[in-house]
Amino acid sequence: MIAFLLCLLPFYAAQRWLHRELQAVFLTLTRRPDAALGLFALFLFPGVLLHEVSHWAAARLLGVPTGRISLIPRALPGGRLRLGYVQTAQTNLVKDALIGLAPFLTGAPLTGWIAGSRLGLAPLWDLALQGDWAAVRAALPLVTQQPDFWVWFYLAVCISSTMLPSPSDRRAWLPLAGATLAAGAAAAAAGAGTWMSLHLAPALDTFLSNLAAVLAGSLLVHLALALPVTALRVALGRVFRLRVVSVSR
Repeated sequence: MIAFLLCLLPFYAAQRWLHRELQAVFLTLTRRPDAALGLFALFLFPGVLLHEVSHWAAARLLGVPTGRISLIPRALPGGRLRLGYVQTAQTNLVKDALIGLAPFLTGAPLTGWIAGSRLGLAPLWDLALQGDWAAVRAALPLVTQQPDFWVWFYLAVCISSTMLPSPSDRRAWLPLAGATLAAGAAAAAAGAGTWMSLHLAPALDTFLSNLAAVLAGSLLVHLALALPVTALRVALGRVFRLRVVSVSR
């Protein structure tokens, strides 16, 4: 659990950082917010497509009627940004939560596969767990020598950048989490606490450890792109004598 949180929070921050810098670069180049939004959405299109198709497929598998699917970006009030959506009929909390979680359930395994099998980041994760940071630094240059590295790197960025559920995707999570915790507390009070600690806790720990590895790989590729994009944004600002102070989030 601790490793999962230690990877999730920095990854979320790095994701927001990269998104802001990309939008700032596109806005500096085009001087038009609508054009900058379109370029930003185009850059992330593979991930947005997977995100919305995951919602649609989950709804269909759960027997929930679906309506319109949109992949057209739109700026929302409050500086928020919507890259796409899928209309679904009202349903119960469990189905609603699963539909909202679907992009993460598809994006996380796919990102993990790309990071481990195509970018060769799995050995780096093992070395980091061992605390051998010198070996991690020595192995990093070898990562770019993987076949079709930049194609897989781009896909890893797009998919991981769009796999986290949006606020609307999470609307059923809080009441469902409350019900789950209440059920767990009732089961523990009834004497099932030992059974849960022996059977459920190890499986949950393994699951969260695997997710932590995926998030760590996602964090690494985001940082690897965010740093040069930030440098590009600063350089363009100096060339055009323009400073972007606010972009959609």
